[in-house]
Amino acid sequence: MDVDDPSPRVGGGGADPPRIRRLEESVVNRIAAGEVIQRPSSAVKELIENSLDAGASTVSVTVKDGGLKLIQVSDDGHGIRFEDLPILCERHTTSKLSAYEDLQTIKSMGFRGEALASMTYVGHVTVTTITEGQLHGYRISYKDGVMENEPKPCAAVKGTQVMVENLFYNMVARRKTLQNSNDDYPKIVDFISRFAVHHINVNFSCRKHGANRADVHSASTPSRLDAIRNVYGASVVRDLMEIEVSDENAGDAVFKMDGYISNANYVAKKITMILFINDRLVDCTSLKRAIEFVYSATLPQASKPFIYMSITLPPEHVDVNIHPTKKEVSLLNQERLIEIIKNTIEEKLRSSNTTRIFQTQAVNPSALTQANMQKEKGTEVKMSSGMKSQKIPVSQMVRTDPRDPSGRLHTYWHGQSSKHEKKSDLVSVRNVVRSRRNPKDACDLSSRHELLTEVDSSCHPGLLDVVKNCTYVGLADEVFALIQHNTRLYLVNVVNVSKELMYQQALCRFGNFNAIQLSEPAPLRELLLMALKDDELMGDENDEEKLEIAEVNSEILKENAEMINEYFSIHIDKDGNLTRLPVVLDQYTPDMDRLPEFVLTMGNDVTWDDEKECFRTAAAAIGNFYALHPPILPNPSGSGIQLYKKNKDCMASGEHVDNTDEDDIDQELLVEAETAWSQREWTIQHVLFPSMRLFLKPPKSMATDGTFVQVASLEKLYKIFERC
Repeated sequence: MDVDDPSPRVGGGGADPPRIRRLEESVVNRIAAGEVIQRPSSAVKELIENSLDAGASTVSVTVKDGGLKLIQVSDDGHGIRFEDLPILCERHTTSKLSAYEDLQTIKSMGFRGEALASMTYVGHVTVTTITEGQLHGYRISYKDGVMENEPKPCAAVKGTQVMVENLFYNMVARRKTLQNSNDDYPKIVDFISRFAVHHINVNFSCRKHGANRADVHSASTPSRLDAIRNVYGASVVRDLMEIEVSDENAGDAVFKMDGYISNANYVAKKITMILFINDRLVDCTSLKRAIEFVYSATLPQASKPFIYMSITLPPEHVDVNIHPTKKEVSLLNQERLIEIIKNTIEEKLRSSNTTRIFQTQAVNPSALTQANMQKEKGTEVKMSSGMKSQKIPVSQMVRTDPRDPSGRLHTYWHGQSSKHEKKSDLVSVRNVVRSRRNPKDACDLSSRHELLTEVDSSCHPGLLDVVKNCTYVGLADEVFALIQHNTRLYLVNVVNVSKELMYQQALCRFGNFNAIQLSEPAPLRELLLMALKDDELMGDENDEEKLEIAEVNSEILKENAEMINEYFSIHIDKDGNLTRLPVVLDQYTPDMDRLPEFVLTMGNDVTWDDEKECFRTAAAAIGNFYALHPPILPNPSGSGIQLYKKNKDCMASGEHVDNTDEDDIDQELLVEAETAWSQREWTIQHVLFPSMRLFLKPPKSMATDGTFVQVASLEKLYKIFERC
């Protein structure tokens, strides 16, 4: 008998038991990864918790195809040490604890060191990180828990960016269960919405890859109600009541709960319960069931409540290690705590249930009459023609003619109301839309709309088709890039198109920017002096005059600080320090070497006394600052390496040296230059041109000013070859 045969034998001699084998480590890790990363939303939750543990104040999430193609989470936390990168994605490597006893007092959300490792076994993971004080960051790719290559230096924004691509590429059964790629995106949005409500000091954003508007965009706020309003809308906040409870029997107050619950006027088809225990997002089925039982006696049968609760307990009273994804915890004296919360909610509802509000809707009788007349007319035509009427499927019963007024919302408003009532209705509806979509009123400014209209009217249709359907070929030199459109090859001025794109994005995102937090506040006065010293036109001015110009421009910017912060997210504190800059294009940070020039332009060139010109010149200044100019350091490729020689005597004498000794090169400066130029090339290909295809509306002037130049045509090339 073959002892390696695992199948049992049945017969007169009995059955031999199958052999027990030790699974290969890769199999074990993939099985474990399937438990930790159950679906894309699980990966997003783990990465957000890592960002919060890192002390991040801004967390941005980008998702493609429901997270199966791409999950990208960026934060501005403390980053990852260079020496920790080799073991970053190994299983059970963590900075949260060192001994099992630490679990008794754990306060961080992560502790096992399994999340990143699990992602590397079921997807392709790339990490970009930089710690405070470093000149550049590092980018590393991981597979099966180990680095695929050595860390590569790169330009990076403060913090860490984790990119997970092709999730579950090696798990066929799991991918089949997630065939509808958009199923998980609402779950991801729901997770981030819950985090945004609880962590009110953190800016959260979530968008689909390539989308212009974020589906979740929450700014830090001191008020919990404001956070709920930003995420769930003003209609939810209107019906919320604050609730607080603590364990009075305990002398040291070991149990404390605060939050908001909906009153009897709140109506929803699905329960929304946001539960945080010791700042950890969890589910508690027994508590949820008890709360639903309390509300069942108050709300109508089809209505469900809105609940937000934050429970604080001593860490030793919470067992966080009972679920692979940490979505559930076990509490000491759980039944008693649930009973206390249940009784408190019941008492709160009983005391607030003295009044009820019912929403009514008035129907315009003229609209109904018109609809009935059209219906009767259509019936008469069918009967007179003797044709048999066909039943329209429900899925096709929509208004297809935009000229038909019966399908517009205005038709069903009060027809006999006065002009004043109509105006108030319009204002109320507009305010609700504003409060749900954007808490600021900046988008309604007529000057901004006029500038956007100018952009649309000046758009060149031929160039727009080229931009939308072009293929990036590569860089031709420091300024021009090559693109292909159909059978034609074009040279594109990268600086001009990026400047125009940033200008248009500054207008489109007007009043709704995410923010880049500077690692240290930058004094306006010092930035302006730096810009004036570098300005060739100011060469003859003495230091006192430069100082006076810097003071004047600094005062101008401080006087208009509130406006530029509200509209452009350029934050200047009361001491005259620049602390935040806007995110004009996702995943792109401008060249900070040009920051002094930008501040001088904002103070000197912006027309502050005219609203429209102010917005135009400010957006133009932002566009110029964020444009992809060549780096200040010369390009080290080719003969440019001669500029990085320590001994420049031969350069001054005009001698040419073919072989450059490495010891004679300033290696540190050379590495910085190579990193800057390679990062610019990567940004042009992977950030600028994809964004250009989505957002740029090229003006007609670009057809004649050399921004787009046709250099070859396949048809003409064929004619040349035919002559040859």
